[in-house]
Amino acid sequence: MRTTPENDELVADPATPAPPRRGVGAAVFGRLVIVLAVLGLAGGGIWLVTKASAPVASPTTMEIPALQVKAADVKPGSVAPVNATLAGGAAQQTAPQQAQPKPGKDPLAAWTERAAQATGIPARALLAYGNAELAMRQMQPNCKISWATLAGIGRIESNHGRYGGAVLGQDGRPSKPIIGVPLDGSPGVKAIGDTDGGQFDGDAAVDRAVGPMQFIPSTWRRYAADGNRDGLGDPQQIDDATLAAARYLCVNNRDMSAASGWWQGILSYNNSTEYAQKVFGLADDYAKAVASRS
Repeated sequence: MRTTPENDELVADPATPAPPRRGVGAAVFGRLVIVLAVLGLAGGGIWLVTKASAPVASPTTMEIPALQVKAADVKPGSVAPVNATLAGGAAQQTAPQQAQPKPGKDPLAAWTERAAQATGIPARALLAYGNAELAMRQMQPNCKISWATLAGIGRIESNHGRYGGAVLGQDGRPSKPIIGVPLDGSPGVKAIGDTDGGQFDGDAAVDRAVGPMQFIPSTWRRYAADGNRDGLGDPQQIDDATLAAARYLCVNNRDMSAASGWWQGILSYNNSTEYAQKVFGLADDYAKAVASRS
Protein backbone atom coordinates (compact mmCIF):
# COMPACT_ATOMS: atom_id res chain seq x y z
CA MET A 1 0.00 0.00 0.00
CA ARG A 2 1.17 3.54 -0.63
CA THR A 3 0.02 7.10 -0.46
CA THR A 4 -0.93 8.40 -3.87
CA PRO A 5 -0.08 12.11 -4.28
CA GLU A 6 -2.09 12.34 -7.48
CA ASN A 7 -5.26 11.74 -5.53
CA ASP A 8 -4.55 14.73 -3.31
CA GLU A 9 -5.52 16.87 -6.27
CA LEU A 10 -9.12 15.71 -6.34
CA VAL A 11 -11.59 18.56 -6.01
CA ALA A 12 -15.20 17.80 -5.18
CA ASP A 13 -17.79 18.50 -7.84
CA PRO A 14 -19.31 21.90 -7.01
CA ALA A 15 -22.68 20.49 -7.94
CA THR A 16 -22.37 17.76 -5.32
CA PRO A 17 -25.24 17.84 -2.79
CA ALA A 18 -24.64 18.06 0.93
CA PRO A 19 -22.53 15.24 2.38
CA PRO A 20 -24.44 12.21 3.69
CA ARG A 21 -24.02 11.05 7.25
CA ARG A 22 -21.30 8.47 7.64
CA GLY A 23 -22.02 5.42 9.72
CA VAL A 24 -23.64 1.99 9.74
CA GLY A 25 -27.38 1.65 9.67
CA ALA A 26 -30.15 -0.46 8.20
CA ALA A 27 -31.64 0.56 4.88
CA VAL A 28 -33.88 -0.82 2.22
CA PHE A 29 -32.36 -0.79 -1.24
CA GLY A 30 -34.23 1.43 -3.66
CA ARG A 31 -33.70 2.07 -7.34
CA LEU A 32 -31.04 4.70 -7.89
CA VAL A 33 -32.28 7.92 -9.42
CA ILE A 34 -29.11 7.89 -11.48
CA VAL A 35 -30.14 4.58 -13.03
CA LEU A 36 -33.51 5.98 -13.94
CA ALA A 37 -31.83 8.96 -15.55
CA VAL A 38 -29.59 6.80 -17.69
CA LEU A 39 -32.53 4.64 -18.69
CA GLY A 40 -34.39 7.72 -19.77
CA LEU A 41 -37.13 7.29 -17.21
CA ALA A 42 -36.34 10.09 -14.78
CA GLY A 43 -33.62 12.47 -13.64
CA GLY A 44 -31.56 12.64 -10.50
CA GLY A 45 -28.12 12.38 -9.01
CA ILE A 46 -25.85 10.71 -6.50
CA TRP A 47 -24.96 12.07 -3.09
CA LEU A 48 -21.24 12.21 -2.48
CA VAL A 49 -19.05 13.20 0.41
CA THR A 50 -17.10 16.37 -0.26
CA LYS A 51 -13.34 16.66 -0.05
CA ALA A 52 -11.83 16.05 3.39
CA SER A 53 -8.51 17.16 4.77
CA ALA A 54 -7.46 13.67 5.94
CA PRO A 55 -4.38 12.16 4.28
CA VAL A 56 -5.10 9.82 1.40
CA ALA A 57 -4.01 6.20 1.46
CA SER A 58 -4.76 3.48 -1.03
CA PRO A 59 -8.12 1.80 -0.28
CA THR A 60 -6.66 -1.65 -0.04
CA THR A 61 -3.82 -2.87 2.14
CA MET A 62 -3.19 -6.43 1.09
CA GLU A 63 -5.06 -9.21 -0.58
CA ILE A 64 -6.85 -11.41 1.93
CA PRO A 65 -4.91 -14.72 1.70
CA ALA A 66 -8.04 -16.87 1.55
CA LEU A 67 -9.12 -15.09 -1.61
CA GLN A 68 -5.93 -15.33 -3.63
CA VAL A 69 -6.46 -15.92 -7.33
CA LYS A 70 -4.02 -16.68 -10.12
CA ALA A 71 -2.47 -13.66 -11.78
CA ALA A 72 -3.29 -13.13 -15.42
CA ASP A 73 -0.53 -13.93 -17.89
CA VAL A 74 -0.30 -10.42 -19.24
CA LYS A 75 2.36 -7.73 -19.10
CA PRO A 76 1.35 -4.47 -17.40
CA GLY A 77 0.34 -1.81 -19.87
CA SER A 78 0.32 -4.12 -22.85
CA VAL A 79 -3.40 -4.02 -23.50
CA ALA A 80 -6.53 -2.78 -21.80
CA PRO A 81 -8.91 -5.40 -20.41
CA VAL A 82 -12.18 -6.13 -22.14
CA ASN A 83 -14.18 -2.99 -21.39
CA ALA A 84 -17.58 -4.60 -21.35
CA THR A 85 -19.62 -1.64 -20.22
CA LEU A 86 -23.36 -1.79 -19.84
CA ALA A 87 -23.87 0.36 -22.94
CA GLY A 88 -21.17 -0.76 -25.34
CA GLY A 89 -18.42 -3.17 -26.23
CA ALA A 90 -18.90 -6.86 -25.62
CA ALA A 91 -21.91 -6.33 -23.35
CA GLN A 92 -23.90 -4.14 -25.69
CA GLN A 93 -26.57 -6.72 -26.41
CA THR A 94 -27.21 -7.27 -22.71
CA ALA A 95 -27.15 -3.63 -21.71
CA PRO A 96 -30.20 -2.34 -19.82
CA GLN A 97 -30.36 0.61 -22.23
CA GLN A 98 -30.79 -1.79 -25.14
CA ALA A 99 -33.10 -4.28 -23.46
CA GLN A 100 -36.86 -4.40 -23.81
CA PRO A 101 -37.93 -5.00 -20.21
CA LYS A 102 -41.07 -6.85 -19.28
CA PRO A 103 -43.75 -4.79 -17.53
CA GLY A 104 -42.66 -4.08 -13.98
CA LYS A 105 -39.16 -5.49 -14.53
CA ASP A 106 -36.18 -3.25 -13.81
CA PRO A 107 -33.85 -3.52 -16.85
CA LEU A 108 -30.72 -3.36 -14.72
CA ALA A 109 -32.08 -6.06 -12.42
CA ALA A 110 -32.81 -8.22 -15.46
CA TRP A 111 -29.23 -7.74 -16.65
CA THR A 112 -27.81 -8.67 -13.26
CA GLU A 113 -29.75 -11.93 -13.26
CA ARG A 114 -28.31 -12.93 -16.63
CA ALA A 115 -24.81 -11.78 -15.68
CA ALA A 116 -24.98 -13.66 -12.37
CA GLN A 117 -25.72 -16.90 -14.21
CA ALA A 118 -22.80 -16.29 -16.56
CA THR A 119 -20.21 -15.25 -13.97
CA GLY A 120 -21.19 -16.81 -10.66
CA ILE A 121 -21.14 -13.36 -9.04
CA PRO A 122 -24.07 -12.75 -6.66
CA ALA A 123 -26.76 -10.74 -8.44
CA ARG A 124 -26.84 -8.26 -5.57
CA ALA A 125 -23.14 -7.52 -6.00
CA LEU A 126 -23.52 -7.17 -9.77
CA LEU A 127 -26.30 -4.67 -9.21
CA ALA A 128 -23.85 -2.53 -7.22
CA TYR A 129 -21.14 -2.81 -9.89
CA GLY A 130 -23.59 -1.90 -12.65
CA ASN A 131 -25.06 1.01 -10.70
CA ALA A 132 -21.59 2.41 -10.03
CA GLU A 133 -20.75 2.31 -13.74
CA LEU A 134 -23.96 4.12 -14.61
CA ALA A 135 -23.42 6.74 -11.91
CA MET A 136 -19.87 7.46 -13.06
CA ARG A 137 -21.03 7.65 -16.66
CA GLN A 138 -23.07 10.68 -15.70
CA MET A 139 -20.66 12.25 -13.22
CA GLN A 140 -17.38 11.54 -15.04
CA PRO A 141 -18.21 10.28 -18.53
CA ASN A 142 -14.60 10.41 -19.70
CA CYS A 143 -13.51 7.86 -17.10
CA LYS A 144 -15.39 4.97 -18.77
CA ILE A 145 -14.97 2.62 -15.86
CA SER A 146 -16.68 -0.74 -16.37
CA TRP A 147 -18.65 -2.99 -14.07
CA ALA A 148 -16.19 -5.79 -14.94
CA THR A 149 -13.21 -3.92 -13.49
CA LEU A 150 -15.12 -3.17 -10.30
CA ALA A 151 -16.15 -6.82 -10.10
CA GLY A 152 -12.53 -7.92 -10.43
CA ILE A 153 -11.57 -5.74 -7.47
CA GLY A 154 -14.59 -6.88 -5.47
CA ARG A 155 -13.68 -10.52 -5.99
CA ILE A 156 -10.14 -10.10 -4.67
CA GLU A 157 -10.99 -7.80 -1.78
CA SER A 158 -13.95 -9.66 -0.27
CA ASN A 159 -15.27 -12.34 -2.64
CA HIS A 160 -18.08 -9.93 -3.54
CA GLY A 161 -19.01 -9.23 0.07
CA ARG A 162 -18.84 -12.85 1.21
CA TYR A 163 -15.47 -13.03 2.94
CA GLY A 164 -15.24 -15.14 6.08
CA GLY A 165 -18.56 -16.86 5.48
CA ALA A 166 -20.56 -13.64 5.28
CA VAL A 167 -23.73 -13.57 3.20
CA LEU A 168 -24.51 -10.48 1.14
CA GLY A 169 -28.04 -9.40 1.96
CA GLN A 170 -30.56 -7.72 -0.28
CA ASP A 171 -29.84 -4.48 1.56
CA GLY A 172 -26.30 -4.71 0.19
CA ARG A 173 -24.65 -5.38 3.54
CA PRO A 174 -22.71 -8.50 4.50
CA SER A 175 -24.25 -10.54 7.31
CA LYS A 176 -21.21 -9.67 9.43
CA PRO A 177 -18.81 -6.73 9.04
CA ILE A 178 -15.78 -7.30 6.82
CA ILE A 179 -12.72 -6.02 8.68
CA GLY A 180 -9.12 -6.32 7.48
CA VAL A 181 -5.93 -7.02 9.43
CA PRO A 182 -4.51 -4.43 11.85
CA LEU A 183 -2.28 -1.97 10.01
CA ASP A 184 0.35 -2.12 12.72
CA GLY A 185 3.54 -2.38 10.70
CA SER A 186 3.80 -6.14 10.89
CA PRO A 187 5.74 -7.83 8.05
CA GLY A 188 4.04 -7.03 4.76
CA VAL A 189 1.61 -4.61 6.39
CA LYS A 190 1.67 -0.81 6.28
CA ALA A 191 1.68 0.98 9.62
CA ILE A 192 -1.26 3.39 9.86
CA GLY A 193 -2.31 4.84 13.18
CA ASP A 194 -5.95 5.16 14.07
CA THR A 195 -7.80 7.87 12.10
CA ASP A 196 -11.43 7.15 12.97
CA GLY A 197 -11.47 6.38 16.69
CA GLY A 198 -12.63 2.90 15.77
CA GLN A 199 -15.84 4.21 14.20
CA PHE A 200 -15.60 2.08 11.06
CA ASP A 201 -13.12 -0.65 11.94
CA GLY A 202 -13.72 -1.12 15.66
CA ASP A 203 -10.02 -0.52 16.38
CA ALA A 204 -9.04 2.63 18.25
CA ALA A 205 -5.32 1.80 18.16
CA VAL A 206 -4.58 1.40 14.44
CA ASP A 207 -6.59 1.48 11.23
CA ARG A 208 -7.97 -1.55 9.40
CA ALA A 209 -9.45 -1.77 5.91
CA VAL A 210 -13.22 -2.17 5.99
CA GLY A 211 -16.08 -3.35 3.84
CA PRO A 212 -16.49 -5.20 0.53
CA MET A 213 -13.99 -2.92 -1.25
CA GLN A 214 -11.58 -2.72 1.73
CA PHE A 215 -11.31 1.01 2.38
CA ILE A 216 -8.98 2.45 4.99
CA PRO A 217 -11.08 4.80 7.17
CA SER A 218 -9.11 7.93 6.21
CA THR A 219 -9.60 7.15 2.52
CA TRP A 220 -13.26 6.39 3.04
CA ARG A 221 -13.81 9.84 4.52
CA ARG A 222 -12.57 11.37 1.29
CA TYR A 223 -14.27 9.18 -1.30
CA ALA A 224 -17.35 8.01 0.59
CA ALA A 225 -20.57 7.89 -1.43
CA ASP A 226 -24.22 7.13 -0.86
CA GLY A 227 -24.75 4.67 -3.72
CA ASN A 228 -28.16 3.45 -2.55
CA ARG A 229 -29.44 6.91 -1.53
CA ASP A 230 -30.46 5.98 2.00
CA GLY A 231 -28.82 9.06 3.50
CA LEU A 232 -25.81 7.12 4.76
CA GLY A 233 -22.28 6.64 3.47
CA ASP A 234 -21.44 3.16 4.77
CA PRO A 235 -18.24 1.33 3.73
CA GLN A 236 -19.87 -1.99 4.61
CA GLN A 237 -22.75 -1.37 2.20
CA ILE A 238 -21.77 -2.62 -1.27
CA ASP A 239 -23.50 0.12 -3.31
CA ASP A 240 -21.79 2.82 -1.28
CA ALA A 241 -18.42 1.07 -1.27
CA THR A 242 -18.44 0.30 -5.00
CA LEU A 243 -19.34 3.84 -6.01
CA ALA A 244 -16.61 5.15 -3.72
CA ALA A 245 -14.11 2.76 -5.34
CA ALA A 246 -15.16 3.97 -8.78
CA ARG A 247 -14.64 7.59 -7.72
CA TYR A 248 -11.18 6.70 -6.44
CA LEU A 249 -10.23 4.97 -9.70
CA CYS A 250 -11.55 7.85 -11.81
CA VAL A 251 -9.66 10.59 -9.98
CA ASN A 252 -8.14 13.39 -12.09
CA ASN A 253 -10.23 12.44 -15.14
CA ARG A 254 -8.40 9.16 -15.59
CA ASP A 255 -9.51 7.12 -18.64
CA MET A 256 -10.10 3.59 -17.35
CA SER A 257 -10.83 2.32 -20.87
CA ALA A 258 -7.25 3.00 -22.02
CA ALA A 259 -4.40 0.63 -21.20
CA SER A 260 -2.27 3.28 -19.48
CA GLY A 261 -5.18 4.69 -17.49
CA TRP A 262 -6.45 1.27 -16.44
CA TRP A 263 -3.11 0.04 -15.11
CA GLN A 264 -2.44 3.35 -13.41
CA GLY A 265 -5.81 3.22 -11.68
CA ILE A 266 -5.50 -0.34 -10.43
CA LEU A 267 -1.94 0.23 -9.20
CA SER A 268 -3.16 3.27 -7.27
CA TYR A 269 -5.69 0.98 -5.56
CA ASN A 270 -2.96 -1.49 -4.65
CA ASN A 271 0.61 -0.83 -5.70
CA SER A 272 1.29 -4.42 -6.76
CA THR A 273 1.78 -5.63 -10.32
CA GLU A 274 0.54 -9.08 -9.37
CA TYR A 275 -2.60 -7.57 -7.88
CA ALA A 276 -3.28 -5.62 -11.07
CA GLN A 277 -2.73 -8.74 -13.16
CA LYS A 278 -5.25 -10.62 -11.04
CA VAL A 279 -7.83 -7.88 -11.42
CA PHE A 280 -7.14 -7.87 -15.17
CA GLY A 281 -7.71 -11.61 -15.47
CA LEU A 282 -10.90 -11.56 -13.43
CA ALA A 283 -12.34 -8.53 -15.25
CA ASP A 284 -11.52 -10.06 -18.61
CA ASP A 285 -13.09 -13.42 -17.66
CA TYR A 286 -16.24 -11.79 -16.29
CA ALA A 287 -16.68 -9.61 -19.37
CA LYS A 288 -16.21 -12.52 -21.77
CA ALA A 289 -18.58 -14.74 -19.78
CA VAL A 290 -21.38 -12.16 -20.00
CA ALA A 291 -20.64 -11.50 -23.69
CA SER A 292 -20.96 -15.21 -24.44
CA ARG A 293 -24.54 -15.15 -23.11
CA SER A 294 -25.60 -12.22 -25.26
